Amino acid sequence: MAKKSNRYQALIERIFFAHYVPGATEFQFERKELEDGAAALGFARVKNIGDVPYSFRYRNVLPDSILATQPEKLEWIIEGAGRAIYRFRLVKETRIVPSETLIQIAIPDATPELIRAYALDDEQALLAIVRYNRLIDTFLGLTTYSLQNHLRTTVPDIGQIEIDELYIGLDKRGCHYVIPVQAKGGKDQIGIVQTTQDIRFVEDKFPGLRCRAIAAQFMDHQVVALFELTLQNDEIRVVDEKHYLLVPAAKLDQAAIRDYR
Repeated sequence: MAKKSNRYQALIERIFFAHYVPGATEFQFERKELEDGAAALGFARVKNIGDVPYSFRYRNVLPDSILATQPEKLEWIIEGAGRAIYRFRLVKETRIVPSETLIQIAIPDATPELIRAYALDDEQALLAIVRYNRLIDTFLGLTTYSLQNHLRTTVPDIGQIEIDELYIGLDKRGCHYVIPVQAKGGKDQIGIVQTTQDIRFVEDKFPGLRCRAIAAQFMDHQVVALFELTLQNDEIRVVDEKHYLLVPAAKLDQAAIRDYR
């Protein structure tokens, strides 16, 4: 994994400085440049070359040499700019992390033990826990249905994207909502790139329907943090945040339940 990470760092560094000039706030590069760069650096063929920008969008930190070019309170992101085209862009530094002071709401854990036993990774486990415990319904006050997970599609001016899970919601008046959910486990961070992609997808594929973009993140001790996110002036904003503690029904605190009322 370290060798793979080092190769990715060297490759993205080569791409960045092939285009960057002092004072630049954005520039594009093509997928073919990644392929050519890997060959020029003498790397063995990268089977999934698209994983290089993907890893720096969601998992890995950019090389120090790139971070050194960031003005104060700004950061570089990599976003899609069309089919097989990517864009480095400077945006306001944003960190969406669970609040350490928010109350934890106890929820009877309805996750089947069999699902917990065979979940392959944090993201898959988190999506299943959110689905089986109907946390989206509880959080938004809607009746929701999971339409599709790991949806791969394309969005104009962005290119190919993947939505972790897509829900359709219904309120008491019969209004319909489209709810893209991004799941973050481990060290993955909630960021502007995936939030923007999810919202733009809904605007393109479901015009006229309201988008309620959700991010779910594991915390310690069976706690799931849910955020409703939106974009304001091209910046990510938190509309609402709740923390849900999954417990066996027998261990629910009756006094706490009364307090919730």
